[in-house]
Amino acid sequence: MELQQIGLQHPAANLVRDIQNNRAGIPRRTFVAEGLFENNIVLETGVSVETLLWCPDAAYSDEAKTRAGQLAERARRAYQISEKTLARLAERPNPDGLLSIARLPDWDQEKFGFGADALVLVTDALEIPGNLGTLLRTMDACNADCLVMTNRRTRMTHPKVLRSSQGMSIKVPSLDFDEVGDAITWLKRNQFRVFIADTDDSVNYRKLDYQGRTALVVGSERFGVSRPWYDAGFQRVGIPMLGSADSLNVSVSASVLLYEARAHKNGW
Repeated sequence: MELQQIGLQHPAANLVRDIQNNRAGIPRRTFVAEGLFENNIVLETGVSVETLLWCPDAAYSDEAKTRAGQLAERARRAYQISEKTLARLAERPNPDGLLSIARLPDWDQEKFGFGADALVLVTDALEIPGNLGTLLRTMDACNADCLVMTNRRTRMTHPKVLRSSQGMSIKVPSLDFDEVGDAITWLKRNQFRVFIADTDDSVNYRKLDYQGRTALVVGSERFGVSRPWYDAGFQRVGIPMLGSADSLNVSVSASVLLYEARAHKNGW
C-alpha cells in the first residue's frame, strides 16, 4: 500500500492533536481511534472514516496490515507516518501502527424504535469523561437500548470517553437534548417510566418494579440530578448507604441500577 508520507505539521496530524487534547472547534462528532481494538469497532460499525494515518514500521501483526488496507479503502484520505510521528500523536502505547479519524453516528430521536421492555439511561450534567465512558461500557454489557444526555458537560468524542468505554461510545446509541423538558417530553411520548437515582424519599432499588419501558436518571458528580427532573414528579430509586459516605460514584450507582433493571426484565 503506497501512501503519501506526512509529518507532524500536516493538517491531519494537527487535527489528531486537537481531538486528543479536546480542543474547541473540532468537526462535529469527530474522534480518534487508536490501535486494532478501536479500529476493528470502526470497521464493524461502518462509521464514516475521514482520515487514516498508517505506520507500517509500528505494526506488530498481520491483522493490523489487513485492517490498514480496509481502513484506507473506506477513508476519504490516507497517509503514511513515521514511528516518531505516531509516538507524538498516539495516547496509548503501541497502537499497532493504526490511527484513524472517524465520526460517531448521528442518531435521530424521532426514528428510535423501542421494544416493550426497553432500558434507557439518562445522564444529567455528567462532568467526568471517564465516568461517561464507564457507563457506556456497562450499558453495552447489560444490553441497554440508549443513552440520553441532558445538561451535557463533556463531549462524547472526548478521548477518555472512547478509552474508558472500550470503544462502546461508537456502538451504544446516544441522544443529546439541549433542554431537560424536551428529554422529558420525548421519554413520555415513548411511554417510559422514569426513575431518578436519589437516596432521599426513594424506593429501595431491589423493590422497584422495572417492568415496561424504563428510564433511569443519574446526575452530576457534584450536584446530582437537576431540579427540572424532580419538578416532573418522577419516582425516586435509591441504593442503601450503610457506611459513612452519603453517596456512590455515579458510574457505580448507575451500573447497579442498570443490572438490577436487566435482572428484573430478563427474569434472572
